[in-house]
Amino acid sequence: MQLNFTAIDEAVPGQKWTALFARLWPAYSRFWLSEGELARPTYRECFTAVADHMPELVPVYERLVELAGGGDHASRFLSGYGPPAYMSGCSQAVWHGPEPMLVRNYDYAPQAFDAVVLRTQWLGRKVLGVSDCLIGLLDGINEDGLVISLTFGGRRVVGKGFGVPIVLRYVLETCTNVKDAVRALKRIPCHMAYNVTVMDRARNHRTVFLSPDRPTVVTRSPIATNHQHEVEWVDHARATASVEREELLLRRLKRHPGTARQFIAAFQRPPLYSLAFDRGFGTLYTAAYRSIQGTLELHWPGHTWLLSLREFEEGVRCIDYQSPKTVGLALARRPRQELRSEQG
Repeated sequence: MQLNFTAIDEAVPGQKWTALFARLWPAYSRFWLSEGELARPTYRECFTAVADHMPELVPVYERLVELAGGGDHASRFLSGYGPPAYMSGCSQAVWHGPEPMLVRNYDYAPQAFDAVVLRTQWLGRKVLGVSDCLIGLLDGINEDGLVISLTFGGRRVVGKGFGVPIVLRYVLETCTNVKDAVRALKRIPCHMAYNVTVMDRARNHRTVFLSPDRPTVVTRSPIATNHQHEVEWVDHARATASVEREELLLRRLKRHPGTARQFIAAFQRPPLYSLAFDRGFGTLYTAAYRSIQGTLELHWPGHTWLLSLREFEEGVRCIDYQSPKTVGLALARRPRQELRSEQG
């Protein structure tokens, strides 16, 4: 199995985003309609939710809907409101070294992954992150040095609210520091349980437990795996080694923090690194965000890709996941003109 990771630079939504939509929409349309159209909120409900909870995003949302052709299904999907249930694995931790850094593994089904990194400036603030659902982010950083990342919260409950990727996008588009981010996370409804870790240049950090059926909880924990206060979905926690991963990260931070490179390397080994691709929880990438430098390092065993908010270079990396022991680089670089032709 191989995935092409693509880095795209487009300040405001335009031709490149339109090409991305054309490529990904067929799969997202099937996902969005997987429970039937009537299970999804109406366009009026979706627009109202965005306007009520994330009004700053309304112009961007309307622009994306226009670029997508204005269809009803796409318009409702792009709001990020009331999507079908989905879950991931994931581990993340804030490293307390000489420079603030947040490191995370994203564990998910490869066939449902965009494999796209975007640098944008949709609302005037530069944002760099891993794309999801065409409008949202799985993790990212903005030009103020605010970093954010998500893990699944380990609960089955589903309620009314937004899919968490658009919430992360909103935080990076509108917030400057952890205090601002926590305020936004506390007021925006999320449709499933997720753990969101935020960090800023001043070394502030929080992990926020989001749930659709109980109040948001803000913690000082620098770590998040796939449960919240305690394990509630035992089978999922066992299958993903949620407790074991949390305990390992706590030991690393408290007893053996090591260097930044050593800490990142720990995410490239089990139990943090997962090979459960057949069960939808394989590690697709390790990301290391550095607040002060404004950079994202994407890591796979044997390869690193450095991307920067300040000096961003578009490109493609083809990652080979076929070997259970080696996840390596199949193709290091491709000509920029080839990339542009793929994006239309």
